[in-house]
Amino acid sequence: MSNNPAPNILFIQTDQLTAFSLGAYGNTYCKTPHLDKLAKEGVVFETAYCNFPLCAPSRYSMAAGQLASRIGAYDNAVEFAASVPTYAHYLRRAGYQTCLSGKMHFVGPDQLHGFEERLTADIYPADFSWAPNWADEGQRDTSDTTGVTVSGQCLNSVQLEYDNLVQKEAIAKLQHIASGDDPRPFFLQVSYTHPHDPYLCQPEHWQRYDGLDVPMPAIGAQPSNWHDAHSQRILAQHSMLDYEFETDDIERARRAYFGSVSYIDDCVGELLTTLHSQGLADNTIVVFTSDHGEMLGERGMWFKKTFFEPAMRIPMLFHCPARFAPQRVDTPVSLLDLLPTFVAMATNKTIDAIEPLDGEDITRFTGTTKPNLQRLIYAEYLSETTTAPIYMLRRGFLKFISSVDDPDLLFDLASDPLETVNVVNDPAYASDVQRFKETITQTWDNDSLTKDILLSQKRRQLLIQANKSGSAKRWDHDETAEQDVPWYRGAQGYNQWAYNYTPVPDEKV
Repeated sequence: MSNNPAPNILFIQTDQLTAFSLGAYGNTYCKTPHLDKLAKEGVVFETAYCNFPLCAPSRYSMAAGQLASRIGAYDNAVEFAASVPTYAHYLRRAGYQTCLSGKMHFVGPDQLHGFEERLTADIYPADFSWAPNWADEGQRDTSDTTGVTVSGQCLNSVQLEYDNLVQKEAIAKLQHIASGDDPRPFFLQVSYTHPHDPYLCQPEHWQRYDGLDVPMPAIGAQPSNWHDAHSQRILAQHSMLDYEFETDDIERARRAYFGSVSYIDDCVGELLTTLHSQGLADNTIVVFTSDHGEMLGERGMWFKKTFFEPAMRIPMLFHCPARFAPQRVDTPVSLLDLLPTFVAMATNKTIDAIEPLDGEDITRFTGTTKPNLQRLIYAEYLSETTTAPIYMLRRGFLKFISSVDDPDLLFDLASDPLETVNVVNDPAYASDVQRFKETITQTWDNDSLTKDILLSQKRRQLLIQANKSGSAKRWDHDETAEQDVPWYRGAQGYNQWAYNYTPVPDEKV
């Protein structure tokens, strides 16, 4: 790190972007010239993970620098406590102006969590309407076969409307900062909902792949008995267990996903152009990542909620030539590391945290030829489609997945990068398994955590029932209960809302 004046930080986040879709991580199909340039000139963290393969818990955990289980972030409809400090709080304490444009999936009455200003509401509801219920999963109208079969081109969609608004507000904010009289450095988080399903993109991004063969999943759909217990539950919830999509459906959905990634790349390019045109580029650190990945048909699975690499691996890019030389960092990192890293970037000091954090400043891994390949990565899954907490640990090339209700899994990613051979009972790995089990016991109190999750679910189910009587207060940022907005607020089924888009006329397809 440099001793230059405190830098601005532009934090760009996407939703459901697997690292394997970018050229920086070996993809030769997806067209992302701006991100390719960012990676070439900046820092690429080769192995970056989310810590919870689901939107809200991943984002809460990332913002707090703590595992989701430590802060009660169990699922997509649990309140993010206003009393939990986030990187926005720490940066404001360090003298930064903090601003959010876009999605954070905050649930609860606090829709700022340390951000001084918020430029948009969220795209998803801030109430408890998506609360899971392990006692009765019931039917859900999200993340099913529609995501694959209804895919391709569109002229417009609610997700495009949202991200276009996020982009417009972010660019206007950068221009205002450049022309304003606030002397403080800025932390601006720009958070898009793309390339999250539905797999839809506009013709201009679809056409960039004309004449190119869409790369297919390395492992396609498999019979139910081929899958582990958790994968079987996810596939069943998605109505995809023992189901095989037509090749055309898979190609169309994947091409549209890559088209959405190209849309994000265009947005990144516009932000970078704005930094330069407003004279902000030289002293702004750009950080680019995602909240989690996307299975995209691998193993016949789509979306997330699993610990397999496509859903867990995320891009992590830093760019500021004045402070970081171009390099690729082999030490594994995760979203938990962002809070202490942002503070280190802002203050050039180790964070003075008021409580133990689960991440650390990863700028210290730059500029070294001695990576720590044994650095431990933690992840967890506590939401729907499970009956007990599931934990994941990665050390070196070994990935261990454990739950009291499911058989343990161990994959050696060095010899088995597609995670098809469970070596948990192989005597050659016995000491590794024992070490992983000891770490899990030391890290999580499974009985206490399970009790807390079940109580949280019961509380929220009661609140949901109670709020059906009379009028309910809307927590969504800058909205009233009577206000009609295009974003999802639970007034209709999710699929009914998400697939409300303008199709491309047949003559133009």
